[in-house]
Amino acid sequence: MANLSPDQALDRARAAAEVARTAAEQARIAADQATAVADQIATAVGAAAHAASGGAIDPTVFRFAIFVLAVFVGYFVVWSVTPALHTPLMSVTNAISSVIVVGALLAVGVPAMDSGSYLARTFGFLGLVLAAINIFGGFLVTQRMLAMYKAKDKPAAKKG
Repeated sequence: MANLSPDQALDRARAAAEVARTAAEQARIAADQATAVADQIATAVGAAAHAASGGAIDPTVFRFAIFVLAVFVGYFVVWSVTPALHTPLMSVTNAISSVIVVGALLAVGVPAMDSGSYLARTFGFLGLVLAAINIFGGFLVTQRMLAMYKAKDKPAAKKG
């Protein structure tokens, strides 16, 4: 590897970049397909539940029930994780918070369009504030945890 000429290294880097681009494209296609399947399943489950109730219950109720169940699952997952896995879990929640920030910004920006409501803006602003607290709190806690692993300075030897 160390005996490569700059041109050979450039060719290999280009080939690796092409492979990475192809892999990224395949991953995007797979993610799009998975999203489409998940949407179809969610729609089918919502329609089945709506039909099972005889159409008396609004599908929004089922979506709210799924949201409440997700809150319970998230609560128990977070409190059941061993302390060794808190930092990776925190990193994942920070990544999820970034998605929430994007959604909240879109919700807050709804009034910029013609059809916006104060409720959407309020929930968007609330989501933005909570996600910001989660992100910055996660960074602070992670920094504090990483500081625990830093080598501490040895005190100067006493002369006596």
